[in-house]
Amino acid sequence: MEVTADASLALTEPQNADRRLASLVEEVRGAFDYLPASLAGNIAGMGVIAMLFWGVMSARVMTLWLVAFALMLLTRVVLGQRFKRSQPVTQPQWKLWQRAWNLGTLSSAALWGATAWVFYPGGQSIQQIGLIITIYTLSVAVVPVLATQPTVFLAFGALCFLPLAARIASEGTTYGYELAGILVLVFALTTVLARSYRQALRRAIDLKLRGDSLTAQLQVEKLAAEAARGEAEVANRAKTQFFTAASHDLRQPLHAMGLFAEALRQKNHDTAVAHLVNSINESVDVLEGLFSELLDISRIDSGGVEVHSAHFAVGDILRKLRLHFEPVAFEKGLALRLRGGQHMAHADPLLVERILRNLVSNAIRYTVDGTVLVSCRRRGDSVLLQVWDSGVGISQEQQARVFEEFYQVPEAKDKAKAQKLAAHERKGLGLGLAIVKRLADLLHAPFTLQSQLGRGSVFSLVLPLGKAARPSMPSLGIKSPLNLTLQNRLIVVVEDEPAVLAGLEAVLKSWDATLVTFASATACMDWLQSAAAAGVQPDLLIVDFRLEEGRTGVEVISSVRARYKQKIPAIVVTGSTMTGHEQEAQDLDFHLLIKPVVPNKLRAMIAFKLGVKAG
Repeated sequence: MEVTADASLALTEPQNADRRLASLVEEVRGAFDYLPASLAGNIAGMGVIAMLFWGVMSARVMTLWLVAFALMLLTRVVLGQRFKRSQPVTQPQWKLWQRAWNLGTLSSAALWGATAWVFYPGGQSIQQIGLIITIYTLSVAVVPVLATQPTVFLAFGALCFLPLAARIASEGTTYGYELAGILVLVFALTTVLARSYRQALRRAIDLKLRGDSLTAQLQVEKLAAEAARGEAEVANRAKTQFFTAASHDLRQPLHAMGLFAEALRQKNHDTAVAHLVNSINESVDVLEGLFSELLDISRIDSGGVEVHSAHFAVGDILRKLRLHFEPVAFEKGLALRLRGGQHMAHADPLLVERILRNLVSNAIRYTVDGTVLVSCRRRGDSVLLQVWDSGVGISQEQQARVFEEFYQVPEAKDKAKAQKLAAHERKGLGLGLAIVKRLADLLHAPFTLQSQLGRGSVFSLVLPLGKAARPSMPSLGIKSPLNLTLQNRLIVVVEDEPAVLAGLEAVLKSWDATLVTFASATACMDWLQSAAAAGVQPDLLIVDFRLEEGRTGVEVISSVRARYKQKIPAIVVTGSTMTGHEQEAQDLDFHLLIKPVVPNKLRAMIAFKLGVKAG
């Protein structure tokens, strides 16, 4: 038995070494692939700072600053070119290139830290705000590439971010101490998010390597094909379960952070704080999109998405799209038009909605000006759903590849429109259209793309014609209220996550709502009896889906409505996506919000549920 155990260890050690090397190779290649984006971000930041401080700082200081950055950028470009020509094989060789990349990144951080220290005292309010936002954006941007190296990430933040906070605090004013404290808190929260992202990324890489190993084993060991296939399915399910749990857990602090930031905005009307809150909310939105895409592609590939076809009105989906995307389109100065809601289709309405959500999100992201149109037209025994945009377009040679996983369309040759897109809008995981194609295949629905560079794109989905109509919902014609007031409105909140509960309480109170908050369904039920007896009735329920001891927010809603014998408006907040709650929400007449909820979306939903007009 001892000999057998030793032999087993001898076999597994090389495999573990190979996996560690493969993981290192993935990290280093990913880092150097990220180099052009990193350099572009530094150049953009330099442009912003130069524009803000030109004429404010002395010509000598500006010249030395530009020369230092130019040398740093040139060195990193040379390093990237040498890496492309190199052919590292062994682990020490790959480690050497990783250290070289880290050194270049830390040199960039040191320069930005020095920039903050030298430039901040010389600027006025607008220059200082621009400097803060630029350095914070650069700190958040390195999370995906440095998350696997916590020491390097902390060093980057210390060199890049902490000198700014120290310089602000050195002014010796109450405002300076408060703002420096906020910056340190933001950096701490970013560090926590980087740690969670690192854990998720490492597990994802391990699962990917394990899947690759299983695939190779299937090719060379035909006799073990069935066993290997079963093991791969287990690994796939484990990956889905992990992404589901990780997505839910990571959404909680993101959700709380967005709420706390909005509460800070309501309490402090300083312009610099407002800009920081906007930056935090934009970062929350970007990370939420990454989590959703990873979870969706994992569920689809593991067979976790079932198709439940039914006859439905296209207008029901269009109304949901309008509620979700109209504020986003308006913010970018785009027109969102929805046409053809009177038609009926026969398919899974939840999957069709998911397809249209991804397509509309992409269309808004890659359109600088003009219109995004969602249309539905009858074509014989079918209906043709199309999403049109006037964005940057996709070249003919790239159209065949845009539905591949992790594929991102290169910059268009005509950069007139592309250069106007913000960096975080151009980059992502490259999973959105892969998800759309997989969902269309699940529905057995023909799906096509037509596009022309500089003129936009149109995505088309053909569905069977529906026959049975359902009563349609009233129009959601309420704009997102910028000055929402909830005075004299009683809102009951049930949330078992302390940070999220505290964030909701802070935001809702800042909107003048009267609150009753509970950390469990049991506590809410106990209050309900005495409140009903006293004639106290809530105007709105905001409940988490997952509560203590396996209970759910839906149970709370049903109990409250049964007690008052009325359909009290309700919002369910959940950290899970594509779980089938949408059908339950439609049947029981409540609305869903997926964590993290950006405050403007929460405002819009509350306004809709209560019929509050924009202020």
